[in-house]
Amino acid sequence: MELHIQNLTKEYHHGKRAIENLSIEIRNGMFGLLGPNGAGKTTFMKILVTLLEPTSGTVVYDALQLGKHDQEIRRSIGYLPQEYGLYPSLTARELLHYMATLHGYAEGIDWRSRIEAVLEQVHLRDVGNQRVGGFSGGMRQRLGIAQALLNDPKLLIVDEPTAGLDPEERVRFRNLLGQLSGNRIVILSTHIVDDISSSCNDMALLDEGRICYRGRPSEFIQSAEGFVWSTTVEPAQVPAIEAEYQVISAVRHRDGVNVRILAKPEAVTSLPAIRHVEPTLEDAYIWMMKQKPAKEVVL
Repeated sequence: MELHIQNLTKEYHHGKRAIENLSIEIRNGMFGLLGPNGAGKTTFMKILVTLLEPTSGTVVYDALQLGKHDQEIRRSIGYLPQEYGLYPSLTARELLHYMATLHGYAEGIDWRSRIEAVLEQVHLRDVGNQRVGGFSGGMRQRLGIAQALLNDPKLLIVDEPTAGLDPEERVRFRNLLGQLSGNRIVILSTHIVDDISSSCNDMALLDEGRICYRGRPSEFIQSAEGFVWSTTVEPAQVPAIEAEYQVISAVRHRDGVNVRILAKPEAVTSLPAIRHVEPTLEDAYIWMMKQKPAKEVVL
């Protein structure tokens, strides 16, 4: 599948634009949409899954155009929203059968076989007869993906899927999304940088409804090259450094506190034993957000 988005804008009734003149093309594979809370990610996702109408612009899914072929588009989309309610008294199999019926998926399909197939895909087949109310957070998210896969979608969209999961469940969930992305587009919308760096070969940074960056995560990391520094200081020195610099981390060791800093080279010459270190995706994200011009305050 190919997703073509041109000049997409969403303006709410009070004049605020959640998405502004957004243009992007996305092809098969894992695509990461990174941005802070309030950047417009959820609005963008809801437009793509036909839950919101854009104010202007076009979205084309292969040859299907949003606003003209919405019914056909919905048949080719799977969606796991940020807030997804489950019926705790149902088993996983019962829930998937109910969801298939509720969405009116095509008649004539052997739904028993399809449900078993998606349970296998998300590694829940062995617990398919257990009630959902006893599932862990990660199991619930995987069941959410299972319902989104029922119609074997060409486009799978997941919005903040790892928020609230423990580290082990997050890794398991990211690996699952990677496995599902071979022959479809998987859009992972998140504000968690690790989810992008660990899963996606293509990404975009969205802020205030606009695309600030589009490309490979490795190339995005290069934007912070030469601006990430490390030094070890006494614990008493840390507050003064935090007051003057953008501190990414401060980790206590036996010989002091190792401080990781984002700054231009000329700004760190006075720091003791300062050394340049290689940036991470998180460094690049924070650095780019730090370069935003300050908003004017209207009095």
